[in-house]
Amino acid sequence: MSASARTPLPPFDPADPLGIDDLLDPEDLAIRDTVRTWATDRVLPHIADWYERGELPGIRELARELGSIGALGMSLQGYGCAGASAVQYGLACLELEAADSGIRSLVSVQGSLAMYAIHRFGSEEQKQRWLPGMAAGEIIGCFGLTEPDHGSDPASMRTHAKKDGTDWLLTGRKMWITNGSVAGVAVVWAQTDEGIRGFVVPTDAQGFSAPEIKHKWSLRASVTSELVLDEVRLPADAVLPEVVGLKGPLSCLSHARYGIVWGAMGAARSSFEAAVEYAKTREQFDRPIGGFQLTQAKLADMALELHKGILLAHHLGRRLDAGRLRPEQISFGKLNNAREAIEICRTARTILGANGISLEYPVMRHATNLESVLTYEGTTEMHQLVLGKALTGLDAFR
Repeated sequence: MSASARTPLPPFDPADPLGIDDLLDPEDLAIRDTVRTWATDRVLPHIADWYERGELPGIRELARELGSIGALGMSLQGYGCAGASAVQYGLACLELEAADSGIRSLVSVQGSLAMYAIHRFGSEEQKQRWLPGMAAGEIIGCFGLTEPDHGSDPASMRTHAKKDGTDWLLTGRKMWITNGSVAGVAVVWAQTDEGIRGFVVPTDAQGFSAPEIKHKWSLRASVTSELVLDEVRLPADAVLPEVVGLKGPLSCLSHARYGIVWGAMGAARSSFEAAVEYAKTREQFDRPIGGFQLTQAKLADMALELHKGILLAHHLGRRLDAGRLRPEQISFGKLNNAREAIEICRTARTILGANGISLEYPVMRHATNLESVLTYEGTTEMHQLVLGKALTGLDAFR
């Protein structure tokens, strides 16, 4: 008798139709549940109001709470960081973005960009000065790479730093910077005579300002800023000593993109769940709309792409934990999951009908947030070209 004949099949779980939870160990599940509980208690009751008002009140308190549960720089080792696995970090990103992309962006920029840059490329003195406070959420960080005229082409950045004796003078502008107006430290990338270098910039330095960007229709519950650097004088030890060139910022972006692969599926899951519940309770023609073939076809297709995306994220996370994840593979995940997540949200909106545009439901909020997720950390087109080059060996960027 086969093993399958002796062992009864587990029941079908609509929330986990492929049994992906079987791939997770108890610690993975505990971390996921901790982040899910925090997001449910601290974000979901307020997020529609924050989004409608276009602000994230109490961001410093939220950062400290995220630090207390180990969510900031959680996959980094030492300096007060949790030292979690890549899969555990990914699960946290999924749960945070299921609440709102702005909350996941806060955590991603803090940990995967600002803290990661200091942890990987900084001096021991820089790590000791900044990382413990950032891990605790006592210091918020931001990451200055994108410029007003140079998004997908960071090699052409105009921000520059020049030597003045033993000091550096940093001048330029950065745009679309998450956390910028509330940050205590900024990691800023600039052209120098030696090549592109990273600088750890205290935001109280003279000549530094970070006006907040308003009138956004996406990531409204997130602090987004411009960084203005007007001959900011920095000591010699402000430069990140362990990297020169685009390798520095691009490796940080790869780390952040990995979190997006998971996070986008959180937004998709939230919208999918809203559509399922609505379809089971909304009646038309004397029965729930979930009983109609067209609605069930939509739900089946949404579930298919959602759980394929989660499986892809899990696979990439295991490769990252094994030290085998390539940047092209991260592009594979970011391209697929951001693109499919926004399509899931759009389909969910059609199931909710007119109610789909209401902030009483999460669907339109997630859809508009994902318009930003689709763009940042590499647009759809950039990741298509990354994969195109990997597949053909031919560079279409030039």
